[in-house]
Amino acid sequence: MSAIPTATYVQETAVIAKPLAAVWSQIKLGHFSNWWSKLAKSEAAKDVSDETSVVNWTFVDGTVLTVKQEEHSSIDHSISYSVISATPALTYSSVVSTIRLYPITSGQAAGGTFVTWSGSFSSDADAGVVEDARFKRAEALADLAKSA
Repeated sequence: MSAIPTATYVQETAVIAKPLAAVWSQIKLGHFSNWWSKLAKSEAAKDVSDETSVVNWTFVDGTVLTVKQEEHSSIDHSISYSVISATPALTYSSVVSTIRLYPITSGQAAGGTFVTWSGSFSSDADAGVVEDARFKRAEALADLAKSA
């Protein structure tokens, strides 16, 4: 744990020059490997209730995160998920992340999509964890912009 008090919240944003519908169609836990270059594969977890969306994300470095969809809204164009297990184990207790899309309706980017990707970490996450999450989200949003 960090000896220096650290904010345990991160948010990255991006403007994607594609209509909201094109971007929203990519925001499914099982489809993240279709656009996120750091993910080797994303597949439904086995032995999980049909009522729960749980996906294993295998990163190119071999890390495996099992993520559970906590909320999905086609009205608000948002999805929230938590990490329920990880190999290797995480150095913090928990994180809940949310991706939300907004249509851009005016200005030079009109017709595009504004995307936010936030993460709320447990209080035992240190500054390194939060900064790593910031960089990963920024890279992933750049990947999403290329693929949408």
